[in-house]
Amino acid sequence: MSDFTSNFWSIYVSAITVVSILACALLLWFSGKAKAMTASDNTTGHVWDGDLREMNNPLPRWWVWLFVITIVFGFVYLALYPGLGTYGGKLGWTSSGQHKDEVAKGDAAVAPLYAKFSAMKVEDVSRDPQAKAIGERLFMNNCSQCHGSDAHGGKGFPNLTDADWLHGGTPEKIKETLTLGRMGNMPPMAAAVGTADDVKNVANYVLSLSKAPHDSVRAELGKSKFAACAACHGNDGKGNQALGAPNLTDDIWLHGFGENAILAMVNSGKINQMPAQADKLTEAQIHVLASYVWGLSNNAVAK
Repeated sequence: MSDFTSNFWSIYVSAITVVSILACALLLWFSGKAKAMTASDNTTGHVWDGDLREMNNPLPRWWVWLFVITIVFGFVYLALYPGLGTYGGKLGWTSSGQHKDEVAKGDAAVAPLYAKFSAMKVEDVSRDPQAKAIGERLFMNNCSQCHGSDAHGGKGFPNLTDADWLHGGTPEKIKETLTLGRMGNMPPMAAAVGTADDVKNVANYVLSLSKAPHDSVRAELGKSKFAACAACHGNDGKGNQALGAPNLTDDIWLHGFGENAILAMVNSGKINQMPAQADKLTEAQIHVLASYVWGLSNNAVAK
């Protein structure tokens, strides 16, 4: 770990960089001073194709000065910009700083357009053709990697086109999720449930809540053991949006369907994270994106 907490590598990189440039300068000077053994006709004595002789003429002056200018430029660049280990350069330039400046310029350019949508209700923004097109681009760039380009999600990633919401599907809740992100934590519950047989009974009881295929005898035995899960999912298994606990009575399975999938969840638990978007998107962009996401399920129902 000392390699990552000391300044050794900074000094090492700086030394290699400076020595390399100085070595180029030394090579240039040495090659200009050194004299090769030549014949009386100023050739090296090498002959090709019978009469093609290698001359021993010095480099043209303009070519030598190009090398000198390159070396000087290298030192000037390293003085002004980062390049010598942890030294930041006289200009204080950083790639992250340039990125922030460019993003700020881009945000300022489109601010008047977003201001128009910020003054509108989410329901109205979700139906505006221009806002929908912008929202779709924002979704493709920031959300589709997990939720899919069609927003139908996948295993471990919620479907945003249905009416099933872990934390609530109101415009305010969607904005909150986008802004702050979410951290879902299903702790391992096997020890709280009981024996391995008890866990299997609970799994069948959970399947029975959504009328999925199950062992009815085991489901009845697992009903009382479900009390260990009721603190989050409720006595009726309908979940708790305040905790992000899913509804177990519908036919929507975020992490896989069937007895084995439920056993894995109870035995091992699961942690899911929805990253916050506040550091990537402006408040106005989140408003448009939330409107687009809200419209994926609500506008479809309205039709």
